[in-house]
This record gives sequence, structure tokens and C-alpha cells, in this order.
Amino acid sequence: MKRRALAAATAALLAGAGCAGTDERRPVVAAFYPLAFAAAEIAPPGTHVENLTAPGVEPHDLELSARDVRRVADAAAVLYLGEGFQPAVEDAIAATGARGVDLLVGLPLLEAGGDEHREAEGRDPHVWLDPVRYATIARRIGRELGAADRAEGFAARLGRLDAELRAGLSTCARRELVTSHAAFGYLAARYGLAQVPLAGLGPEAEATPRQLREVIREVREHGATTVFFETLVSPRLAQTVAREVGAETAVLNPLEGLTDDEVAAGEDYFSVMRANLAALRKGLGCS
Repeated sequence: MKRRALAAATAALLAGAGCAGTDERRPVVAAFYPLAFAAAEIAPPGTHVENLTAPGVEPHDLELSARDVRRVADAAAVLYLGEGFQPAVEDAIAATGARGVDLLVGLPLLEAGGDEHREAEGRDPHVWLDPVRYATIARRIGRELGAADRAEGFAARLGRLDAELRAGLSTCARRELVTSHAAFGYLAARYGLAQVPLAGLGPEAEATPRQLREVIREVREHGATTVFFETLVSPRLAQTVAREVGAETAVLNPLEGLTDDEVAAGEDYFSVMRANLAALRKGLGCS
């Protein structure tokens, strides 16, 4: 269905190609929030950065309209993450011949498979939750946009955030991070935590009854007292596991996008990551 929608949108774009604007200051298009935020902070003054994923939309599920495909085609650059994270964006870049910049290229990635709760699913693209890897992406964006100095300033802010996370998570009573889906592998690996996901990389993935029993058993064995769920997906699975083991639930934001309320409140990557740190410190019993 998504591929058919893209084909229709691309056909509409090509039919109207003669009406395309001629503004030489073409926008930079970013596939979803972390890339749009970094690009807006780094890009030279006067650069217009557009986010393809609207606030409150789960980026895994993004579908593109004909207008969105035109935005991709007309962009000076399209910043995205490959590995099938947003297939609609990759398909639109291929269909239109847009200048796509896959920011995962050359970046060391974690394997998504390898634990007992889910099938192997390829490589994990949630790199922005590790400030060190996110800084590498920021520098790449800076090179692409001719703003290396501004990228270094952004990377320095990420370095300070990394230091806060490292200090805040260094002395915790528990190291097991029980999450509703497997989005937090990079954060866990960076700060010495062990991710225990209830489902796979896609937030829409459902745990089978056997997987659910195994997760409940492991959560009990490790004595986890908090099951973390996300802002853009249903908390039902996390609530089920928490109820079975007598644990609490808490929000851990994967920062795939902000809600309308978060945007209105002036939240951004840094404030949400610091809120994540506070939630982790409480949930993991950090001193």
C-alpha cells in the first residue's frame, strides 16, 4: 500500500514538473526530528530546513504525499538514515533522483538481533540516542552544508550532555533497562546498561506470548522496578509487563519526534535527553 501511494505521488510530481520553482536557495529537507533539529542548529543563517515528519507522527510509519515527494525532489539535500528506518523516504529519493545524504554511512552500528526476545532484524538505526554518535552525524551535516564551525559548536554541546549522562548513570542500583521496544541499544551501550526490550526495533512490533513470558521472567530475575514506555506509541505492552511483575511504568523518550505539546513548550533534543536522564536515574535507583 505504501509503495503504491509513493508511485502515485511520484507520478503526480512528474506530471507537474514544469511548474517547479526556480529559487536557487532551495531548502534542506530532513527525514525526521533529530536530523531536522541538528540541521537547523548547524545550517548557515538563512537556510530553510524542513522536517518531513510532522510533530506527533511516528517516523517508522511515515507515508509521503505528492507534496512531500516534491519537497524531496526540490531539496538542496535530503538528510536521512538508511537501513530501512523510513522506507518511504528512501524510495522517494530513488524515484526522484534527489540528492540524498544517508547519515548512517560509515558510522559503526549495533546489530539489532542477538537477544532471546526477538528475531534478528538487521542493524539498529537509533544512533541519535548516543550523543557521541550524534556528534559524528552533526559533523557530517556540517560538512554537507558548508558549516563545519557551527557543527563543532553543536558537537561541543553534545559532549557536555554525554558527560552529564556518564556521571548521572555511573552509580545505579540496577543496570537493566526494560523498554517497550528496542530503540535504546546505543544509549545502553554507551553508559553500561543492558537493554531488555519487550518487542523489536519497530514500535508497532508485537511480542508473541512466548516472548512475553520470557520477558516477564527476565524482568523478575533482574528485579527491575520500572518498565519504560514511549510517547508516540501505545503503553499497553509496558503496562501489561509492569502489572505482572509489580513494577512501575515511566516515560523514556526515543526522540524520534516531538509531540505538539512538546513543541509548544519549547522542548528540544537536549531538554528531552535531560528528562530521560532524570527518568533513568529514578527508575534505575541511581545515587
